[in-house]
Amino acid sequence: MYPAMKPKRLTGNEALVAPDGNKVSCLIDFWRWAYSDLVGNAERGALAEYIVACALEISDTERISWDKYDLLTKEGISVEVKTSGYLQTWEQKSLSKPVFGIQPTYGWDSKTNEFGMEQKRQSDIYVFCVHKHTEQDTVDPLRISQWEFYLLPTGVLNEKCGNQKTITLSALKKIGAQACAYGDLKKRVFEIVMGVK
Repeated sequence: MYPAMKPKRLTGNEALVAPDGNKVSCLIDFWRWAYSDLVGNAERGALAEYIVACALEISDTERISWDKYDLLTKEGISVEVKTSGYLQTWEQKSLSKPVFGIQPTYGWDSKTNEFGMEQKRQSDIYVFCVHKHTEQDTVDPLRISQWEFYLLPTGVLNEKCGNQKTITLSALKKIGAQACAYGDLKKRVFEIVMGVK
């Protein structure tokens, strides 16, 4: 039996060690090599999760890849973070239109290593993060001012979208996604899910 492994927070100073025991490089060098493209869809998605985790004051925990939802607040609210943007790293003839994946899934539990029996949306609420910046010369996803955030309870997605797999930003707004300032994310996520005003 191999129980689930909890990620260990690393510093970046850890060494990549050759078979002869000599240091080849540092972990931070790998991070720079692998994850410097913050405009790319994969890295931008992980960054958006981290930005939301910071807003929810839960960034002191490590990210668990492929869990059934992205974040869990201290109050027990499960959060799915979805990301899109106008700029891409590849050559574009025009700006991209923000589209988000919203398909129901058989949620995988990282603790039990098992998929759920019911195909559904796994979280209590969705945070849709739009990297709204459109100028290549000044693009910087680390500037939170270049992002917009929209909140929508999962129940609304279920009611309005059924088994739909993707949704555009304009369609999200039509079904009631609420724009939210970064500094208000924690308060509004709690209010929306808990029904508090």
